[in-house]
Amino acid sequence: MKTLLVLRHAKSSWNDSALDDHERPLNERGRRDGPRIGELVREYGLVPDVIVSSDAVRAQLTAEAVAEAAGYAGEILLDRRLYLASPADILSLLQTVRENAESIMIVGHNPGLEDLVKQLTGEWQDLPTAALAQISLPIDQWRDLELSTRGTLLGHWRPSELT
Repeated sequence: MKTLLVLRHAKSSWNDSALDDHERPLNERGRRDGPRIGELVREYGLVPDVIVSSDAVRAQLTAEAVAEAAGYAGEILLDRRLYLASPADILSLLQTVRENAESIMIVGHNPGLEDLVKQLTGEWQDLPTAALAQISLPIDQWRDLELSTRGTLLGHWRPSELT
């Protein structure tokens, strides 16, 4: 069994209209929500073995904030393929992650992340900014992960629901 943590980037800023979408930073709420989700990850014992993030600024900043608050000591792998990726794109990337990783967190964007959760669990889950889904996957090796793999949604958290 493997565990996949699906995290949508935190709320981004639209203050600078000259910035390319890829370069948008987090706004105040996003800077607050990232660490809150990181604390949840630590408190629930969900600290992953590997974090892979889209290289978009808002996703990278979210991954860094969550990692720091969670106590994640590893490297955050940045991958452009996660920027606006489809479920098939995300699975293709996950199939290449080191096999001894029992738990992987991906940090990316909608609609691909919501579509991925639906594809893997059969359940539609809203993933607003900084929302986290935990999926248990019935595979022994990441390379065995396919679009037809049916996992189990074990948890789903939104920053607005945290106290």
